[in-house]
Amino acid sequence: MTNPRKRGQRGRGPEPEPAPQLRKGPGADLFSAAQAAVGAAQAAAGQAIDAAQQTAGYAFDTAVRLPPASAQLAAQLPDLVENLSIAVDRLNSTIDRLDRTLALADPVFATYDRLLPRLEAMISLGEDLFGALAKLPGVGLLGRITGRGGEEPPPEPEQSKRSRPRR
Repeated sequence: MTNPRKRGQRGRGPEPEPAPQLRKGPGADLFSAAQAAVGAAQAAAGQAIDAAQQTAGYAFDTAVRLPPASAQLAAQLPDLVENLSIAVDRLNSTIDRLDRTLALADPVFATYDRLLPRLEAMISLGEDLFGALAKLPGVGLLGRITGRGGEEPPPEPEQSKRSRPRR
């Protein structure tokens, strides 16, 4: 297996070379295979560490590039959520109070609904009565004499500055 770190070793010192094989014999192949496996494991671990450092670097760069207003908003977010929760609770209690008040006022509204047609009928009757009285002879003169009469003469329009006669 080859070690990909040897081509462009970044950020780390050179890896130690495996010790030269001193023994020749049946266990030598096993020993060299174990050394190769250790080297491959170290290379994989180094790659994983490099990838983690690179990912952490990207995350830090993103955090550093966060605008100050966004950072301030993110810092205030818990307080804003708490204030919103308090406002919703207050709104719910206000709605409950309004609901109870309207429930108490419901009989009054029902009474108004029963009275309004009667009041409209009385107003109509009064207008009919005044209309019939106005047709009687002499009622207009009596009204003008007492000062409570029907039609008042329209007020005279004021002369504007332009139409005022010159002296």
